Amino acid sequence: MTVYPFVIHLGPLEITGYGLMLMVAFLMGGWLIARQLRENQLREDYAADIVAAAVIGGIIGAKLWYVALTRDPGALFSRGGLVWYGGFIGGAVAVILNGRRLKVPLRWTMQLTAPALAASYALGRVGCFLVNDDYGRPTDLPWGMRFPEGLPPSTAGNLQQLFGVAIPAGIDPSTVLAVHPTQLYEAAAMLVAFAVLWSWRKRSYPVGWIFGLYLVFAGIERFLVEFVRAKDDRLLGAFTLAQATSVAVVLIGIVLLLIWRKAPSPPSGAYLETGRKPATSKT
Repeated sequence: MTVYPFVIHLGPLEITGYGLMLMVAFLMGGWLIARQLRENQLREDYAADIVAAAVIGGIIGAKLWYVALTRDPGALFSRGGLVWYGGFIGGAVAVILNGRRLKVPLRWTMQLTAPALAASYALGRVGCFLVNDDYGRPTDLPWGMRFPEGLPPSTAGNLQQLFGVAIPAGIDPSTVLAVHPTQLYEAAAMLVAFAVLWSWRKRSYPVGWIFGLYLVFAGIERFLVEFVRAKDDRLLGAFTLAQATSVAVVLIGIVLLLIWRKAPSPPSGAYLETGRKPATSKT
């Protein structure tokens, strides 16, 4: 199957499938968070606070991580080049700082964002597919896909030179090869993770515990898909930088699951309960 980027041209304005799905992902995440706040009879405005912080911090973090990997400052202004772990870290820092500003307990923020993160990530990966980015290594499986206008095109030359993929001798470098649609693998895996997290959100686990479960799901999913991703950041043999990060994410998730398994839940705080913002110091 040959797949081309989804792009809408409105005069000089170019709207990509990734941009559309990124917007949908943030909107969906905000709606899911607001629904949980409503279920707990808490202030729904906090959903907008979280989304605004995540948008700003996430995009900055994703771009900076990509630039650090590629050492290409020009990538800051390209339509591709958004690394999930960079976005996750940047968005997390911004959301945590905003939560501290409003004096919302961190565990409540974690509880509210866990299912939304899984759903939003799945939607974001659909966006990567629509823009033909972040695909996998060559495959002869029936669902292999060719991206002649991908970021970059999935040609034999690009796969070999940019990602270190071994290409059989005699293949023209301009040949567009079928590759694993790893974007769709990840989207499907994280939709399953979302289904589990969403169905478990009302169980009698301590507040924040479900976030540890999200980290375990996200880390395992990314670790496994990296084996078939077209990547050029191998560290130890077949292992990539993302896999090393994934192991750390899974370990953090396991620690949180163990620590918070029987820990008492913290109160939600004045802002979530009444909408009162913390008083600012005048000194």
